[in-house]
Amino acid sequence: MAAHALDLQTLLTQTLALPAQPRIVALLLRELVPEQPSLRRLSQLFAADPALAAGLLAQANGPVFGMAGRVTGIPEALALLAPAQLRQIVRGMPLGVGTHAVPGVAMPAFWRYSVDAARVARALAGTVQASPTAAYAAGLLHGLGELAMHMIDPGRAATISELVGPLDPRRAELEMRLCGYAYSHVSAGLARRWNLPPLLADALQHLHAPLAQPGFDPLACVLHIAAWRARSREAQWGERALAVSFPGEVGVALGLDIDMVLRQDPVDWMADTGLDVLL
Repeated sequence: MAAHALDLQTLLTQTLALPAQPRIVALLLRELVPEQPSLRRLSQLFAADPALAAGLLAQANGPVFGMAGRVTGIPEALALLAPAQLRQIVRGMPLGVGTHAVPGVAMPAFWRYSVDAARVARALAGTVQASPTAAYAAGLLHGLGELAMHMIDPGRAATISELVGPLDPRRAELEMRLCGYAYSHVSAGLARRWNLPPLLADALQHLHAPLAQPGFDPLACVLHIAAWRARSREAQWGERALAVSFPGEVGVALGLDIDMVLRQDPVDWMADTGLDVLL
């Protein structure tokens, strides 16, 4: 492991306040004014922000409801929490305002990438008999470990960013070489800290190398391909780069080839609600 890199367990013990999108927070607070807010609208808004979704799922899997490790998706969590509890989550979120909200990370790009990965994961899950709800949640949360690494160990993150950016498809491999772990391992550790279901935590843990695990984890494979697709889209890779970089062995394990993956065109509910302009 490279000198001066925080080990994974030390990193995971640090206090962390992940920032949310200011506009999503404002919209949620407005939606939560009525005593009986629209669950559909709340679900759409929480599904547009990884930090808010994490806070919601952590609360739903907390000790109050006796559902620790059992609430997998945003709709399930919303069915448990009262409006007052939701308002408390939203009001407690730090806002990702300005260019220094998370050192070294362009937050609008991160938010866009996270939702893109979640949508791709949900679409792929439907083709391989995995849970679309779990896939969306895992896809939305999977990049939070990257924010944690930048917030807790900014010097190390900046060193890595001199070589590849935070959303570069090669980022995880370089983090493994320089730190001994990748952002997805941090995300998995956070998921366990929040008492999220093992289905989600294990998929995040195995995301980087899903076929290196003793058993077959289809959700981890789905996340691996979804992250590749979303990152390659952020990088604006052309056909040749996509063909060379496609994780073919993972695709074979799922019964998917590159054309099947690229043909996935998830329904963009944000375009119907105006939320697409936020990301």
